[in-house]
Amino acid sequence: MAKTYNWAILGCGHIAEKFALELKELPNANLYAAASRKLNNAKHFASKFNFKKAYGSYAEMVNDPNVDVVYIATPHAFHLEHTLFCLQHKKAVLCEKAFAINSNEVKQMIASSKENNTFLMEAFWVIFRPKLKKVIELIKTENLGKLNFVKSDFHFNSEYHPKNRLYNIELGGGSLLDIGIYPVFTAMTLLGIPNKIKAIPHFSPTGSEESISMLFNYKNGATAVLTSSFNSYNKNESELCFENGIIKYERFSENPISVFKNGERKEITFESNKNLGYKYEAIHVMDCLDKNIIESPILTNMVSLNLMGILDDVRKKANIVYPKHDLN
Repeated sequence: MAKTYNWAILGCGHIAEKFALELKELPNANLYAAASRKLNNAKHFASKFNFKKAYGSYAEMVNDPNVDVVYIATPHAFHLEHTLFCLQHKKAVLCEKAFAINSNEVKQMIASSKENNTFLMEAFWVIFRPKLKKVIELIKTENLGKLNFVKSDFHFNSEYHPKNRLYNIELGGGSLLDIGIYPVFTAMTLLGIPNKIKAIPHFSPTGSEESISMLFNYKNGATAVLTSSFNSYNKNESELCFENGIIKYERFSENPISVFKNGERKEITFESNKNLGYKYEAIHVMDCLDKNIIESPILTNMVSLNLMGILDDVRKKANIVYPKHDLN
């Protein structure tokens, strides 16, 4: 019989709600505690999702000996502080992406995980979704030849508000760390680390970039064109162009994956699923805890560090600066 783990949520915002909705479906996940800087927010969240406890401070939550694993869902700018706090109290951590603001912070988080012999993983949930797994399988089995070109986008239209976390530079706002990380991850997963990067940002009045276009070049001649934006609508699609065909898919929808080869098109369909897929990363975390390991063998610390390194390079090219989070 699988061990049951007591989950705590640190930060009771919108993304935490999505995660909690799927977490409660898992039989070995006990929705135990919700923590916020304001007790009323924690109580509301705990009541809505049937968590047993509500804490009005993060310190109260991490000092609860019954908490096994913490999902950190605060803004990017606080990920380092909150992750270190949990790890130092021997709480396993699943920290929302972007893992931190820069590579130096990620290195500190990884070091703390090792020092405290406590599990740490970035909550980059798409790597555990069946659709991405199927895309990678098709790349291996369809004999499409060399991958020469990747086009990947993530856009949505958000109303501008200077204090919203998407636009608040103090919180790590901007499309790159929030949604641009998805196309960058796609390119890194399929092509590796680029040797040349170009970036064209568009900045909001707060100084955060609300859209960015990126061009990655690779030593083998491959190219990736990637975009993210808070001010336009897009299907959030990825197109992979090989020597002998194309794979095309939408990142989050249940629409089929399209494979074009030898002048023919075939579609790989998926069963309709009301869930986005946050539960898959939670399942993986608990599997790692069952095995008593402190690092995921799938989403390793090095994967997260390499991803953040690419994002650092994009920021330098685009002159994206976050106060108090120096890249040097």
